[in-house]
Amino acid sequence: MPAIGTGMTHISELLNDDSVGKRFTIRGWVYRIRSTGKLTFVVMRDSTGIIQVLARGDRLDENTYKEIEGMTVESSCEFTGTVRKDERAVTGYEMDAESFRLYHRNENFPITRDKGEEFLLDNRHLWLRSREMTSVLKVRSTIFRAYSDFFYENGFYQVQAPMMVSTAVEGGSTLFKVPFFDEEVNLTQSSQFYLETMIFSLENVFTLAPSFRAEKSRTRRHLTEYWHGEAECAWVDNSGMMDIEERMIVYIVKRVLEENSDDLAELKRDVSKLEKVKQPFPRVRYAELMKMAAGWGLGLKYGDDLGADEERAITVHFDRPVFVTHYPASLKAFYHRPDPENPSEVLCHDLLAPEGYGEIIGGGERIWELDVLLKRMEENGLRPEDYYWYIDLRRYGSVPHSGFGLGMDRLAMWVMGLDHIRDAIPYPRTVRRTRP
Repeated sequence: MPAIGTGMTHISELLNDDSVGKRFTIRGWVYRIRSTGKLTFVVMRDSTGIIQVLARGDRLDENTYKEIEGMTVESSCEFTGTVRKDERAVTGYEMDAESFRLYHRNENFPITRDKGEEFLLDNRHLWLRSREMTSVLKVRSTIFRAYSDFFYENGFYQVQAPMMVSTAVEGGSTLFKVPFFDEEVNLTQSSQFYLETMIFSLENVFTLAPSFRAEKSRTRRHLTEYWHGEAECAWVDNSGMMDIEERMIVYIVKRVLEENSDDLAELKRDVSKLEKVKQPFPRVRYAELMKMAAGWGLGLKYGDDLGADEERAITVHFDRPVFVTHYPASLKAFYHRPDPENPSEVLCHDLLAPEGYGEIIGGGERIWELDVLLKRMEENGLRPEDYYWYIDLRRYGSVPHSGFGLGMDRLAMWVMGLDHIRDAIPYPRTVRRTRP
């Protein structure tokens, strides 16, 4: 079908035998260009793919041919011509140019193969045009769309929460503070508390929004601004929440495999690893995992938190995501519900992605009893008056409920098999980078 709003045709629609012998108009950018005598070969790209265009000096007027011959990489232009099959062409099909329009002949494009990582990050606005980053953006688009589709198809309501808040969800040490008229507020760490308020009217809700954490971590999986997928469900316990999450992850991975095979190939992703992502996911209690870790020689003991290195070492032993459940209460936030059978542990879980990628989801049962919540807040040194509205939820029609937070960029990093999370997002924000 024609490109929306343009009357043009996408390049991908020409790469089949049905287009041979037919005349089309395409618009795009010069991916590569070379001239040999009176022949100029222009590899054109648009959002859907690439095709070689052959411009012949003996079939085009002199000025037109000179314009084509003088183009540089990333010049923008339009060709009209007839498609033919040619195995020598980069995609097996070639357009024989009949007419041409130049939109912009640019200066020499600054990005070349010899440029280093920092240069590419400084020029991210241009590097996004690369074949690699184009594939990243396409897979990322599928992941975000599939995430929302899963919840819509399962009767959830999408909701929105404020980005400027006065209440900390994950602790005050990682808050970004910003001036707000005559007071100071924080950039949100999570929309969880606001989603919890909405389950009392909608029952099952989800959101997709940025979150901000002032962590000075410089690991390959940390961002200071990241995209956060969150959901909260009334009447659902910890086990039921894990059921929802594993169905969601399987659904998203399946969609990427179905819709982005060419992009995964461009990224050199081993899709056999993704094909193993099927239900059920293993579920391992924290205490049991400590025993397993000892057998693997990891030197972990009960009470130790799992950092990036530990998660990397653990997940190589699994061929699909694994849930770690029932952490010690001391390792988790105050809102996690204590296990009635063992109050020193909480009814929570982390979902660790395989292949060394580690945690992508944190979730669990929320405390819904007023007295238990107040006790946990006291143990954590929190002032009830700062959380009055959150406490009110336990005073008026409180119900059992659970939820989770999914790091969308971490999910994308794992699904695409990328080495660093900064490669999974268009414009990464880290402790060292705020530009472009």
